[in-house]
Amino acid sequence: MTMVRSDAYLAGLTHELAKLPNETEWVEFKHNNDDPEMIGEYVSAIANAAALAGKREGYMVWGLDDATHAPVGTTFVPSRAKVGNEQLETWLLKLIAPKVDFRFYEITLEGLPLVVLEIGAAYRHPVQFKGQEYIRIGSSKRKLKDHPERERELWRELDRTHFEERIACEHLGNDEVLQLLDYPSYFELLARPLPASPAGILEALEADALIRRDAAGRWTITNLGGVLFARKLADFPGLRRKAVRVILYDGTNRLHTVREQEGTKGYANGFEGLITFINGVLPANEVIGQALRRTVPVYPELAIRELIGNALIHQDFDMSGSGPMVEIFVDRIEITNPGVPLVDTRRFLDYPPRSRNEALAAFMRRVGICEERGSGVDKVVDQAERFQLPAPAFEIVGEHTRAVVFAPKPFARMDREERIRATYLHACLRYVEHDVMTNTTLRQRFGIEAQNSAAVSRVIREAIEAGMVAPYDESAGKRFMKYVPFWAKPVT
Repeated sequence: MTMVRSDAYLAGLTHELAKLPNETEWVEFKHNNDDPEMIGEYVSAIANAAALAGKREGYMVWGLDDATHAPVGTTFVPSRAKVGNEQLETWLLKLIAPKVDFRFYEITLEGLPLVVLEIGAAYRHPVQFKGQEYIRIGSSKRKLKDHPERERELWRELDRTHFEERIACEHLGNDEVLQLLDYPSYFELLARPLPASPAGILEALEADALIRRDAAGRWTITNLGGVLFARKLADFPGLRRKAVRVILYDGTNRLHTVREQEGTKGYANGFEGLITFINGVLPANEVIGQALRRTVPVYPELAIRELIGNALIHQDFDMSGSGPMVEIFVDRIEITNPGVPLVDTRRFLDYPPRSRNEALAAFMRRVGICEERGSGVDKVVDQAERFQLPAPAFEIVGEHTRAVVFAPKPFARMDREERIRATYLHACLRYVEHDVMTNTTLRQRFGIEAQNSAAVSRVIREAIEAGMVAPYDESAGKRFMKYVPFWAKPVT
């Protein structure tokens, strides 16, 4: 929540609040009552009520008549108010948990002194004052525990408050929105003509929940709008650490960095530039044909695009100080995102993906940055097989998820773990294609000649012993044996 307010904004906000027919659950009017305990309880009550009402902030206003809402002035001066020897605001900060944004503003309206207390809505947990949670019921302040139905409603609402809906930047004019967001890319990616007027542009952005109106009639850019179409992510304090970092190493470890680049744009308007940059630093092989030489990438671009797209949309944005990262070694690419997956890593290929950020995922798929639901990892595994690469690895590293794509390696140089992983993912790929794995299909996947099929039989046996694949029909003859992933084994 941006806590910088101009006098013009505050005057406009006060006029808008005064237009309300009566006190709402997220707005309270006072004359001169400056009791610290009362204020602390109202911070809790209004923060929780604002969240329940779907508001981004709530307000207390001193100096407006309680009945008519006309300015009458106030004697309350929060900058001078103390509790003992402590400043009022500092005292409140110590007693409110979890921390919620709030700030007092002293303004003059129609020549009269007024005070506006802006309170951020509760997020993830109800707000307490001195360990007690409060809520507004109509125009009354109550203890939340005394209203269990309202408490349940609040928890349901807090659970529904997704990252994409939160505020990236707020209280902006039309021109400020258009300066911060790369709106031409928005229309280009959607293959829609650019409207002739700013009003048409803003209407389209609002329809996609990239921006919305605030209580003062100005604009708020949502996290969805900022993370997708920021001209500069650094312009949004809460998003600047979510930029994608690309690091190129000289070797198989992290001892020597050759180059490091951090993205500056949003994910949607910067995606093609990110992929172009990565392709420019990835190794490639030169193949000599009958008449021409041509350059063939070592890694399939489709797989890299899909894995980076997945890292963007499935990350846990609530992990502060951490963003997606692409690390390029001489023998592999590691793509890491904050947050552990919501699906077992062994089931990435067959399970429909579950995302913490459904609005972000939907838009990225809508503009073709990611594949349709359920097909992405299938394509990654398929591309690895087509390029005769070792099978990709999907790992949980601490509180992060990592996908690893490996450089080409012949079957003879693969270790036991790599062979079993390739066998398992090949069985998964065949199964989701409504087929089964056989010795022949796995031999073709590894590029092994028919006379060496015994080597493939040994790998299948190792995969069965590891519990990763299972015979489809154990009674079938050896030459006709078929195999499926362990989770698809028929029940006998």
